[in-house]
Amino acid sequence: MDRREVESFLDKASTVRALVIGDLMLDEYLWGKAERISPEAPVQVVEVTREDLRLGGAGNVVNNLAALGCSVSVCSVIGADENGALLRRAFEEKNVGIEGLFDDPARKTSKKTRVIAANQQIVRIDRETKSAVGPEAEALMTGYLLSCCSNFDVIVVSDYLKGVLTPAVLSVICKAGRTLGIPVVVDPKGSDYQKYTGATLLTPNRKEAEIASGITIADQGSLEQAADVLLGKLQLDALLITRSEAGMSLFPAKGEAVHIPTVAREVFDVTGAGDTVISVLSLGLACGLSMADASWVANVAAGIAVGKLGTSTVSPAEIVAEVGHGQTDSDTKIKNLDVLAHLVSAERGRGKKVVFTNGCFDLLHVGHVKYLQKARSLGDLLVVGLNSDASVRRLKGEKRPLIEQAERAHILAALDCIDYVVIFDEDTPLAVIEALRPDVLVKGGDYTLDGVVGREVVESNGGRVELVQFVDGRSTSRIIEKILANYEPA
Repeated sequence: MDRREVESFLDKASTVRALVIGDLMLDEYLWGKAERISPEAPVQVVEVTREDLRLGGAGNVVNNLAALGCSVSVCSVIGADENGALLRRAFEEKNVGIEGLFDDPARKTSKKTRVIAANQQIVRIDRETKSAVGPEAEALMTGYLLSCCSNFDVIVVSDYLKGVLTPAVLSVICKAGRTLGIPVVVDPKGSDYQKYTGATLLTPNRKEAEIASGITIADQGSLEQAADVLLGKLQLDALLITRSEAGMSLFPAKGEAVHIPTVAREVFDVTGAGDTVISVLSLGLACGLSMADASWVANVAAGIAVGKLGTSTVSPAEIVAEVGHGQTDSDTKIKNLDVLAHLVSAERGRGKKVVFTNGCFDLLHVGHVKYLQKARSLGDLLVVGLNSDASVRRLKGEKRPLIEQAERAHILAALDCIDYVVIFDEDTPLAVIEALRPDVLVKGGDYTLDGVVGREVVESNGGRVELVQFVDGRSTSRIIEKILANYEPA
């Protein structure tokens, strides 16, 4: 996937409704300095300078999905205690749906406290209940799931083996997903994967896949063998095995395996990287990406996550920036229409006047440049609609364009007077104009107002049409004629 495709995918996140079910916990971080040894015992003394409380476990998956822009609900069982109240408050602040969050006075809400000095974890303290939830809590969860699963586009299962995901609860989830056609994506734990039978996709790491399959993964052959065992035994649609520095390997039930290399970068902390993977992967499937493409973007996001310390989220902007790493500024001006429509709307909301023009711009010349500079002077933001190669051929004949659309787009984007470029495949830019609703629509002086496509759309929104003259004697056709005349064989 290229940057524009990733942008378009992430732009759909706000339309996705995700349900996260699993073991919730709080991650507490105590940051400080360790500069002396205790006189009481041979241990470091940490002077705490900062405290941080974050959503952990399945809560980090919720956090990641919310950071990506999804509408998220959560289903779990927590203790009726202070930490449980803190979890509820954190979810409410993030507008997370908590109708499926149930209290059990017999349980202790999980909390993991990490003491960190000089960017090194000194000790971790766990407070939690690991036993399976009781029949009453189990019934509350399954009842909620049966009543509301159809409201979601994807179900994300985050298992930390703390007792929330019983075989009965998992059975309801997987069967509901199959019946309703909703992807069920599972981050598994433990040695018995039979409880995940019927899920859409599992995301074990290499060690977990070894334990679950009973096969030591030492090379490509044993990796494929382990995958075959799990796919066959669990009736999955696919299996994604994360392999640390070796990247990821996607094994679909039908089709060839896809091996995705890791992105080389400095690793600070792998905590929560799996939560990032399952979050981005689930969002991708909910948005209609193929499993291979969703896995590829998840791999990019994981590379960002391990560069941060502690359980952290990854933003859409960070993913887009990573995908577009090394690309020029001009390349980032080229947008797909869905993304551009939101950008233009936001700019208009900030009081900017949006100008739009369009054309083939094959063999860019000084007439084009002066025309575009004049168009930019009529507002605060200039968007250029560029006819695709197929569109140019229909309009100007099979021998055109001389320059293919990607090159034409990059050349235009390099001009300072242009803010954004969007390629359209239709014969006219009407659909683009309807999506962007520019304040000023600019066309060449050879047009009449009545002949300008999109005039009614612009004027009905309070905008206007401007006709701008091209420089006399400058045209692509004349350049082509001159080249043919100068280089025609004698």
